[in-house]
Amino acid sequence: MEIIIRQNYLSHIITHLNRGMMIILVGQRRVGKSFMLRQLHHWLEENRPEGHVIYINKELLSFSHLTNATLLYEYVVKSLIDNKENYLLIDEVQDIEGYENALRSLHAEDRCQIIATGSNAYIFSSELSTRLAGRYIEIPIYGLSYREFLEFHKLDDSDESLKDYLRVGGLPGLRMYDIKDEIHVRDYLQGVYTTIMMRDVITRENIRNASFIENLSRFMADNDGKLISINSIVKFMKSQGEKISEAMLSSYISYLCKALIINPVARYDIHGKRLFEMIFKYYFADHGLRNYLCGFDLRNSIEKVMENVVYLHLLQQGYKVNVGILRAGEVDFVATKDSDTIYVQVTYLPVSEETIKREFGNLAAIKDNYPKYVVSMDPLSGGLSEYPGIRHLHLRDFLKSIR
Repeated sequence: MEIIIRQNYLSHIITHLNRGMMIILVGQRRVGKSFMLRQLHHWLEENRPEGHVIYINKELLSFSHLTNATLLYEYVVKSLIDNKENYLLIDEVQDIEGYENALRSLHAEDRCQIIATGSNAYIFSSELSTRLAGRYIEIPIYGLSYREFLEFHKLDDSDESLKDYLRVGGLPGLRMYDIKDEIHVRDYLQGVYTTIMMRDVITRENIRNASFIENLSRFMADNDGKLISINSIVKFMKSQGEKISEAMLSSYISYLCKALIINPVARYDIHGKRLFEMIFKYYFADHGLRNYLCGFDLRNSIEKVMENVVYLHLLQQGYKVNVGILRAGEVDFVATKDSDTIYVQVTYLPVSEETIKREFGNLAAIKDNYPKYVVSMDPLSGGLSEYPGIRHLHLRDFLKSIR
């Protein structure tokens, strides 16, 4: 099978090699972390002939005996070669109980360069940051960008290709399927979703009410990109006959976030330069999974999907993303990277005066010189004379031009 190199990720990982830090690749299951580790393995063999690679894949039966930190440590130590640059690559390291103790010891002994992958945010945001603080670099791996989607599926850049991307999402495994075959696409996404829910949510968190968290994930999909409070969800669930406390609901949402199914996005006061952390918007880590949960009803949820895609694109380009709050309105995204900031509004078609005033007017109310964009599906995109300095881009152009 042809392996397509995701060069941006590979180059980023390579820049951190042999700098005294562990490298952790983290992301939702099936976004391509294992392939990135294989690509790194291949690169090391070609470019570091003096090196020695120890490759552990916990999804293979041959490594099933490595169940705890002691066994992992002993296996690695026996596999090291003196007077060589040793590289330890571990795929799905979270399946090893107490793995962080082995990694910490190997790192402290300067035995090898450690590169590991994991599919659960709780492990890498909480456990690892506490026990391995200051010893690792975390590199997030996302699904395919639009450009990568075209390359993986051998498609030309067109409105039809964009529609396919909006519909099926960016999981690399779909490359093995005909993305026009809705049954196969649905079956694949269902398999991925079920695996994540069972392994990273229901089993890990010991959830007894599995049907409720399934209903909750569908509710989050239907409300993709909307400001949501815990209280409002509790009220809705009660109206549907579900009884749950705010504390329990908050825990269940956190489980979906820890499994990297959804990402919380905080609100940012553009004028006051401060974050609000009580009410969030939530976006899916893969909009294809979001569409699967909503029955692939793209026609009636196009703005939600567009907004999710723009959010993911900004993350893929290395931006930190918040929702912008103004005194008299909202900006969909405030994206920052180093000293750069951009503001982005997303709308399907800015045709009515009300829509134009809301999307362009809110951006015009921001009195700084950072780039401002309105992203839509309007084939006649372009700036408006009454809103100078605000760029109006078709979604296809935005997904290709913002880096």
